[in-house]
Amino acid sequence: MPDTRAPSRRTFLGSTAVAAIAVAGGVPLLSACSGSSGDSRAEGVTTGKKLQGILPAFVGSDVVKPDLPSTNGSAVAFTTALPASKLAVSVPEKLGKGSTVSIMAPLWGTSPENGNPYWTAMDEAIGVKVNWQNQDGNTYGQKLGAVLASSSVPDVVVVPAWELGGKMPSAINNKFADLGPYLSGDKVKDYPNLAAIPTNAWQRAVFGGKLRGLPMPASDIPNIAPFYRSDLFKAKGYQPPTTTQEFFDLAKEITSARSRVWACGDMTWAAYKFFGVLDEKPACWKLVGDKLVHRIETPEYLEALEWSRSLYSAGFVHPDAKAESGDIGNLFTAGRVWMYNADISDWYGKTVVQRGDNPGFSMAAMDYFHHDGGKPRLFAGSPSNIWAFVNKNADEKTIRDVLAVANYTAAPYGTKEQRLKAYGVEGLHHTLKGDEITKTETGNNEVFATYEYIASPQQFFAYPNHPDVAEGMVRWQQRMGAFVTRPLFYGMQVQEPNRWAELSSQFEDLEKDIVRGRKKISDMQQAVSDWRSRGGDQLRDWYRKLLDDAGDQAS
Repeated sequence: MPDTRAPSRRTFLGSTAVAAIAVAGGVPLLSACSGSSGDSRAEGVTTGKKLQGILPAFVGSDVVKPDLPSTNGSAVAFTTALPASKLAVSVPEKLGKGSTVSIMAPLWGTSPENGNPYWTAMDEAIGVKVNWQNQDGNTYGQKLGAVLASSSVPDVVVVPAWELGGKMPSAINNKFADLGPYLSGDKVKDYPNLAAIPTNAWQRAVFGGKLRGLPMPASDIPNIAPFYRSDLFKAKGYQPPTTTQEFFDLAKEITSARSRVWACGDMTWAAYKFFGVLDEKPACWKLVGDKLVHRIETPEYLEALEWSRSLYSAGFVHPDAKAESGDIGNLFTAGRVWMYNADISDWYGKTVVQRGDNPGFSMAAMDYFHHDGGKPRLFAGSPSNIWAFVNKNADEKTIRDVLAVANYTAAPYGTKEQRLKAYGVEGLHHTLKGDEITKTETGNNEVFATYEYIASPQQFFAYPNHPDVAEGMVRWQQRMGAFVTRPLFYGMQVQEPNRWAELSSQFEDLEKDIVRGRKKISDMQQAVSDWRSRGGDQLRDWYRKLLDDAGDQAS
């Protein structure tokens, strides 16, 4: 998973799913896509019938039944594991025809050596040999830009949503193939696991009026969770806060610099939820009367920054967070920090590591609340945040073999295909005793989340060795899902014209400076004024036209 030392769009956007969102049910997709720099011919709206002609048919899978079904838009959960002999089969016939394909993807960890038994087993099972070109996930954007600007583009390139800024949408339109001839409508039925991917995830994969991406589905529920050390809270008799004032008071109680204990890491991302701040483009607009207002123009945006700033100025935030160094997650597990926000997957990642030496270790996600104690105001997140794109110069055999890989990797939990993808070869990469799957040292060194990015099934949590964590994650999503609403432009893949591509680029660094006390709130107010004069008001008019064209379908 991405590094979560400090809130950064480069590491958090995919998790919080704050890019444009898509809607199931065939609602028109806004695809205002720029072509090459300065070319506005590709800008426009993909609506109704055209969109329906692009999207794959949805055919749900009944291969496996989850232990905890989806409620309020949550993921599903599995709390048990089956022996290999009882696993379902979702790919009865090998679809790959023997191509060798190159795939560039982010990797948070050390890439295993070529020819390792895990990749070899996957190649043999799918019938396609993959040459992985894994890149450091923390600097992936730099490498991605360089590769797409060159004449040497791999057969498949993974692009996360947090790298969609600037001219990246133009590069996607110009460099990658239209998969519609292979997947649109009933054609997807040749790949049953791809057909079972929710329609709204596919809608987010439409770029430039073409189905270009293979999606990694996600829940509409925000994936950034405010975690706390439930074991330490219990020992002290603390309860999770229900207002921002309670959070502040509790932080004061917890913090003891002399004992090298601080209440929290940077809480800006949680603060946005506590204060009901809109997400990022295109879900960054709301109607106030008859006027579109951007998230940075709202009082709640400034209030969230001011509250986050107050935690720093009071000394409740660990010094490493202010310095933007170290790893807050490690400080959390060490008991030096008692609260932090991160991708919900940290719940399992931290637990599985810590319980080996500390069986009493326990963490949980506190429920979001509105800052004054009312019901939280949460906005639906993106139903897909990461896509795999196929080189536009690939021939049909290569494209079909890439789809064979994607169909295999999109297999649901409880299948032989998913077991191999997630855990590798039994006996070598993992062992199974009862309901407990345990990766071996070889498995930890070779079985990384690489294939996950090609295509994935509907979001699920499956931790049979820690069923309490799987249930806790889904129950939290179910509770939060009850408060999720659809923002304006919900369901739209908006790609802004290149002339405004860098308009908001300075705000992330400015937010960091303000909460850390290096800049003032008045500096943000001035930046917003500058944003308006440099093109923000024109961008507002551009979105207003899209809103008028889409009508009720944009709200």
